[in-house]
Amino acid sequence: MALLETKQEAERAVLAGVHTGSGDPLKDTTEESMEELARLADTAGAQVVGTLVQNRPSPENATYLGEGKLEELRIACESLEATLVIFDSELSPIQLKNLEKELGLRVIDRSMLILDIFAARAQSSEGKIQVELAQLRYMLPRLMGIGTQLSRLGAGIGTRGPGETRLETDRRHIRRRIHHLQEELSEVRKHRELLRTGRAHDKSITVALAGYTNAGKSTLLNALTGAEVYAEDKLFATLDPTVRGFSLEDGRNILLIDTVGFIRKLPHHLIEAFKSTLEEISLADVVLHVVDGSSPEYGEHIQVVSGILAELGAGDKPQVLAFNKADVCPEDVLPVSFPNADKTVKISAKTGAGFNELIEAIADVAPGKKQKFTLKIPFAKGAVLSELHDNHPIVKEDFEADGTLVEVLLDVADYNRFKEFIQ
Repeated sequence: MALLETKQEAERAVLAGVHTGSGDPLKDTTEESMEELARLADTAGAQVVGTLVQNRPSPENATYLGEGKLEELRIACESLEATLVIFDSELSPIQLKNLEKELGLRVIDRSMLILDIFAARAQSSEGKIQVELAQLRYMLPRLMGIGTQLSRLGAGIGTRGPGETRLETDRRHIRRRIHHLQEELSEVRKHRELLRTGRAHDKSITVALAGYTNAGKSTLLNALTGAEVYAEDKLFATLDPTVRGFSLEDGRNILLIDTVGFIRKLPHHLIEAFKSTLEEISLADVVLHVVDGSSPEYGEHIQVVSGILAELGAGDKPQVLAFNKADVCPEDVLPVSFPNADKTVKISAKTGAGFNELIEAIADVAPGKKQKFTLKIPFAKGAVLSELHDNHPIVKEDFEADGTLVEVLLDVADYNRFKEFIQ
């Protein structure tokens, strides 16, 4: 008997938004934000069949779109045989309920779409806990609006994650589940603190990779450390933090920590849920901010990431700004420097171009920078020479009549300890 392979058809999505002309491209619906929404929809597995944007000073309180535009959207959805409408901004519970009623289709917003992608991409138990917590917090005030969707969970985009437990019937169950997840994340945080204590004991320097989604952070991590972190030309290809190390020429150990990518209009609940993971950035010694230099919107991407870094308390960290994908971008397009960045470099994670400059930049801003000094250690101070050999990179060593001449790399603290022997 032959087995027939069945494939689930992609949902046909119409994208919608309101352009207010506020002048804030990071919060308003713009051509760029709609293109990004289309990429998000594609990442989630939807086929975008149409787009509608209304120009008005502010969204309509009850239905987000004005009456005439809403009817235009309804007709377009019918003619395009759409099964889903995705709005570019976050919808209120009443807007969500009214839009589903008027359109007769499932309606989700950008936040629900991003949460759905996170639910599909999370691999580790920690990532799954964080995503579920964000989804539950987002759903709780919207149960009235999305109740019709939750009754058929697993049936489409925006319904993946914690829905199997009939959340719409029991708010108390959701609150209990949220409390349970918070306790689990508390245990995760304790585990992370133990790991950080171990790194501090090893005197390792932590460098957190941060950046807009799809900027090439995982590709860069793989190239610098020989790691095999999953990297794909998709939004939010990796969610779970990965730690890999390499050593600088002066002997300092660097631990690179890959973190989740950022995006404009990132749901607040998601930032809250991922606090234990994002703490890796706020507690790092250096932030390596990776930017897709080939994107025409790289300036806005930098603004988004800088804003979230400030929100996480990492805005004042030593920062290296790495303009990635320089191999496909004219060099004169990228700036020589940028505000808030201690160092700016141009690199290609794909070809390795600019890696020497990048490592030099990290070495310059990372704590414990070492310089070369020449020390003369009297033969009677053999213990000092042994300590230098055991704990510090020796560049050169010669023997003279009155002692051993050593060229060694020292940081500021070690310089003060050995300054009596410096020539």
